[in-house]
Amino acid sequence: MAVWEILSQAVQSVGAAGADIFDRLRSATGTGPQSRQAAFSMAVVALAAKMAKADGVVTMSEAASFWRRFDVPEEARRPIGRLFDLAQRDVSGFEAYAHRIVRLFPDDAALKEDILDILFTIAAADGVIHEAELAFLERVAAIFGIDGVRFERVKARHIAADGDPYAVLGLGPNADFATVTRRYRSLVAEHHPDRMIARGVPPEFVRIANDRLAAINAAYEAIEKRR
Repeated sequence: MAVWEILSQAVQSVGAAGADIFDRLRSATGTGPQSRQAAFSMAVVALAAKMAKADGVVTMSEAASFWRRFDVPEEARRPIGRLFDLAQRDVSGFEAYAHRIVRLFPDDAALKEDILDILFTIAAADGVIHEAELAFLERVAAIFGIDGVRFERVKARHIAADGDPYAVLGLGPNADFATVTRRYRSLVAEHHPDRMIARGVPPEFVRIANDRLAAINAAYEAIEKRR
């Protein structure tokens, strides 16, 4: 069963969206991998909706960017849209969602970074990450326990104006090339789509990994040319 179908059935069964929907979602879908994937997907939907509201107004382009990015099937659009609409009514409560993710996945730092990376992708969909959106992302990262180095590494993949290939790899500009190569190979292995699936990321989200790998490869190639 596709994750959007699982999530849409769960949303319909719980009746209303709120900070406790994670508990209700787990009751509705069980405790196995499908529940984990549904919880992951719901977190992305809810946090994306609240981030769209971070600058004070949800524009049609911001909402459309979500639907374009994740290609929700027609039969699931209504319940997923309901969850998105309920979550985007205001920004308040986003911290509760982020804290609940921490409680659901307490020891999975990589999966929490996956969620942050996806949120950055949505924030940058209109070509710019607004100051309020960046503050939102920084707060989510703090709740997730993502340190400044990792946050800047994710940010650098999405904000082209930074133009620093070392930041994309999470290194300082004085790193020797052997260190650069080791970090590059480590990041390629870490962000391989198969690794994301093994962490419980639904296949519908794994194409994000292609964008990550493209940014990592481009950063390494830029440094290689300089050297």
